[in-house]
Amino acid sequence: MKKGAKIDIQHLTKAFYKKQDSVTALDDISLTIEDGEFVCLVGPSGCGKTTLLRILAGLEQPSVGEFTIRSENENRPLQSMVFQERGVIPWLTVEENVAFGLKMRGLPKEIIQERTDYYIKKTGLDRFAKLYPKELSGGMKQRVSIARAFANDPEILLMDEPFAALDEQNKFILQEELLSIWSETKKTVLFITHSIDEALLLSDRILLMSAQPGKIIKQVRIDMPRPRTIEDIRKNPVMAAQFVDIWTHLQDEVQRSRRDQA
Repeated sequence: MKKGAKIDIQHLTKAFYKKQDSVTALDDISLTIEDGEFVCLVGPSGCGKTTLLRILAGLEQPSVGEFTIRSENENRPLQSMVFQERGVIPWLTVEENVAFGLKMRGLPKEIIQERTDYYIKKTGLDRFAKLYPKELSGGMKQRVSIARAFANDPEILLMDEPFAALDEQNKFILQEELLSIWSETKKTVLFITHSIDEALLLSDRILLMSAQPGKIIKQVRIDMPRPRTIEDIRKNPVMAAQFVDIWTHLQDEVQRSRRDQA
């Protein structure tokens, strides 16, 4: 494993088989993500972004290749995953949802309570701690998912378009809260998004994927100092140029995919 790497992926390919046919979702992915780095995956729909996260989360197995997640503490879980939706457990309260992973690990009650209270407060859920998910808005449910993921203190955090279903105002608020928590914890984050603005706001580095079969064909390093705001990004000429480059990449890949299908 490369020095300083938290995630090391080597020649990873994933194919799905159905009867006599097969579909290659990921093709020869090699990638290193450093400890504490915030990396966004951007690519056309169906390019294998979620499949890659599911492999890193242990929910799928690669067909070829391997990956390593460097563990610094064997008592911590390797990863937590935040999904786009349906990430909360409906029969548990907000407080019980946030504490769920900690309880499964059998940690002392005082540590569970301390971490649960801290992340409930950090995500603005204080007044909603005793409510059930059915009593919450979509934005509140995503706050619960984020609080639970950070409270569980994983080695890495995997996020699959967690804000895609939210309105713009809630999205901006949760992006700021996510960055606030990340700046304290310096977790290694791999984050899927279709929003170029979101990728520019959150990332240290953006990885651009091809259309299916998914390959990483380019990386964009974001050198703009933190903290950033959407307003900063939109009025910065360098960031504006990067936005156009990424947009052009996505358009080219979608058109190439359509030509191949034709």
